[in-house]
Amino acid sequence: MSDSEEESSGATSTGPDWPVTEEWLQAVLKEHHKDLSEPSAIVVLDFSVKPGCETGESVLSDILAVTVKYCLRDDPGGTAHSLSFIIKLLPQDPFSRYFVTEAQFDLREIKFYTQVVPDLEQFKNEVLSEDTSPDLVLPIPKCYYAHYSPGETEPEPTPPSSVLVLENIKPNGFESADFSKGLDLRQAKAAVEAIAQVHALSLTLKINEGKPLSEKYPFLFQTSRASDSYQQLVERGLPQLFQFLESKSQLKDVLNALNNLRPHTKIIIENLLAAEEPMALITHTDFWCNNLMFKEVDGECKCAVLDWQMVTYSRPTNDLSLLLVSSVSAELRRAHTDEILDVYWEKLTDTCRMLKVDVEERLEYDRKKLGDDFRKGQLLALLLCIGSVDLALGNAQMEERLIELLKDLNKEGLLSVDEAVSESEC
Repeated sequence: MSDSEEESSGATSTGPDWPVTEEWLQAVLKEHHKDLSEPSAIVVLDFSVKPGCETGESVLSDILAVTVKYCLRDDPGGTAHSLSFIIKLLPQDPFSRYFVTEAQFDLREIKFYTQVVPDLEQFKNEVLSEDTSPDLVLPIPKCYYAHYSPGETEPEPTPPSSVLVLENIKPNGFESADFSKGLDLRQAKAAVEAIAQVHALSLTLKINEGKPLSEKYPFLFQTSRASDSYQQLVERGLPQLFQFLESKSQLKDVLNALNNLRPHTKIIIENLLAAEEPMALITHTDFWCNNLMFKEVDGECKCAVLDWQMVTYSRPTNDLSLLLVSSVSAELRRAHTDEILDVYWEKLTDTCRMLKVDVEERLEYDRKKLGDDFRKGQLLALLLCIGSVDLALGNAQMEERLIELLKDLNKEGLLSVDEAVSESEC
């Protein structure tokens, strides 16, 4: 989410195709100030609108960054307030819009914020006392407003529409990471600690409910549907990757291994993406550095997790594997993977204990099993990265990172057809 000089401001001016008006802002602010006895007491003084990301940076949403200044009539002295937020809309491009609505990426993220998050917060507050609950804060932006309409066929066709309004955390000091360089060790540790809190809350909620969360939240990305989507991306990315590898004589073994693996990728994706009890929980499933922002707080690196369109009921190591396969340098991955997994495990188990669940005793799952699952998850992460390999090709740093990853996974035997299929079926 980056700044742009193209901006519109004023209480009536909105810019071409931007649905932000004073009346629209009133509706958002009424949701934000639900405690007001008279919502009409909100007075919009001024607002500005600009693109919320660079052109082409987001394919699943059109994103606007809005700052609004307003006052509340009941405030003594008419104190002015300011609120910065991000608006996520359906893409205007017809093909992208169809892709998003058909796969329900927009609906899934809206329901994550309006159903899953409130349930997790309520569960946390019920289990924890007031003096401990502030230590457990979901590492995500606040949701100010959400609207979804599936569209109608009768009496006349109307297209689907969706709007999600989230806190803009950039003015609060959060910054994006540099994908070309990859995350440093502090950022990688902060990222796994952040996702561990979501994992722990959803895992303990599942245990408390006594049933899989896929039954409670049927809108989560279903394995069969997700597998089809990811397989299409893999088939799109493999020819580009093969063309790149053919120019690297030292990677002939890797190219042959991937060619042999190609007919089996769909079943591997489906097997590894499927939830596996007892550790099945809510995963982000698009957990890489472009969906993370970082901030220094009292000498600590804190991470916020964005873009929950692919939220799934799956294995925790799928998030960890994708992060470490896609978003750190080869040197960091080789030297510090175990250390990063240790940080995740400690945060996960500590948070679960805070929520009255001992993972090792209750679920008979330990750090060694996490490491075994992580090993398998690396293959799924590689296949997901192949689906977006165009992001790496053409950038020398990322190409080198990809080469070293492929060499390492091949050396570990993960690109062997027999091992890949058997690992995915275990």
